[in-house]
Amino acid sequence: MTEETPGFEEQPDVPSEAAQTPDDAAKGAGSADKAGPAPAGDIEQVAIQAQLDQVRTALNERTADLQRLQAEYQNYRRRVERDRVTVKEVAVANLLSELLPVLDDVGRAREHGELVGGFKSVAESLETVAAKLGLQQFGKEGEPFDPLVHEALMHSYAPDVTETTCVQILQPGYRIGERTIRPARVAVAEPQPGAGSAKGGEGEAPAADEESGGPDEG
Repeated sequence: MTEETPGFEEQPDVPSEAAQTPDDAAKGAGSADKAGPAPAGDIEQVAIQAQLDQVRTALNERTADLQRLQAEYQNYRRRVERDRVTVKEVAVANLLSELLPVLDDVGRAREHGELVGGFKSVAESLETVAAKLGLQQFGKEGEPFDPLVHEALMHSYAPDVTETTCVQILQPGYRIGERTIRPARVAVAEPQPGAGSAKGGEGEAPAADEESGGPDEG
């Protein structure tokens, strides 16, 4: 039987600092190094992010400026094109207005059978060129009178019309597109005054007879 030595207790093994392995020491040193420069790295990241935000803001402003300039340029181009078309139409209208008396002479010569030979060829060429430039003739007998496109030079009454009507075209009208460069000069006729009243009176006559015949019967 073995006797235990009194007052002696078995102690657990405690590793000392000297007993740490080289790997453990290296890990500890690395952790200490990382903990030190972390705040400086965060500050640098914040500065870079601020610079990026400034660049994005400037880029958005420049993009908006470019879009505004493009819109202004497109509006300018449309105005220039519209003005160019207007100037062209006015110039053509002025030119053709000067030719209208010549075209009137051609029309009168045609009505009298004098448009023959070389004069006929020249006149037809002139009318063709005027038509290519957009000149259109209007005004026909029998159409209702329109003060916007007709100019009444003669006036009369006629029993066979129900409204103011163009009964004779003294000079044809001319237009270019929607622009009237000369109204048609016409003679107009209106319904005969009192024609409607006379018709109404004839219709009412039997009623008057009936009223007058009432007392006789009584």
